Amino acid sequence: MNDFLSTYGFLIVSMLFGSMLGISLYLPLMAGQLSLASPGFYAVGGYIAAILSTKVFVTTGMFPIPLLLLEMAIAGIVCGILGILVGVPALRLRGIYLAIATIAFIEILRILSLNLEITGGAVGIFGIPQPFNSPIEYLWIALPLLLLSMAFVYRLENIRIGRALVAIREDELAADAMGIDPTYYKVLAFTLGAILAGVVGAVSAHFLNTWNARQGTFDASIVYLTFVLIGGSRSFLGAVLGGMVFTAMPELLRFGADIPNLPLFIAQFLKDGRLIIFGLLIVLGTIFFPQGLVPAGLFKRSSQRKINPDKM
Repeated sequence: MNDFLSTYGFLIVSMLFGSMLGISLYLPLMAGQLSLASPGFYAVGGYIAAILSTKVFVTTGMFPIPLLLLEMAIAGIVCGILGILVGVPALRLRGIYLAIATIAFIEILRILSLNLEITGGAVGIFGIPQPFNSPIEYLWIALPLLLLSMAFVYRLENIRIGRALVAIREDELAADAMGIDPTYYKVLAFTLGAILAGVVGAVSAHFLNTWNARQGTFDASIVYLTFVLIGGSRSFLGAVLGGMVFTAMPELLRFGADIPNLPLFIAQFLKDGRLIIFGLLIVLGTIFFPQGLVPAGLFKRSSQRKINPDKM
């Protein structure tokens, strides 16, 4: 068991981070907003942690856990404020226009990170101190954070705010006519997703030991969107499952190329063409599982009472 965890610890923790990034994209989708801004907030959170740990909280030896938690809190607050500033004007747009606006936001952050001295330019920030000795030990941070995120979203879906978000997603005009303020709730969902992405970015900076502009790109936003669309865009469990599966899939295909006695052409295709296989699975998943791997309402109890025909 110890050998398994030491070998696959990096992948296991990456899967948990992928699930949380899927949730950060799922939150705006609860209000029907196709936002691709999560990688931008993820990158901002990572840069905050990288800059603080290498220039402000300079320590010797292992990086203290309390300082890591402080960095996560700072990253969450900054990304929350940035989410409000971006969300108020951007969320007046809908559909593909909102997606284009959030892509522009990602590109602006990427260009800034490539040209600012404090972010290390194109090279990035290296030598970010580690709070743990091995990747698997990050489970002490990643697993509780994922469980808290899932519990929060589950609770959110079952209170008035969650019902308002669903109402906006189904019919914004009808929700507005019922007294629900669409702008307020859309900005709230967008901001919550930004906070979560920023917190995950702060942990990931220490986990990866380096941070640069490649962490927040348009390509990353497509991958995160895949987590939600294929996993299931009407349930947070779909975002969690999709994040885990599609984070692990490229690595599993690469490991599959090392299977003994596997024909050479198959092994070579798995090794060099795993991204092609990854794309094909996305296309096939969209065709055969349009509601995602976890359809809406799968784990919800029906609110309707069963009718006993003998008593009619």
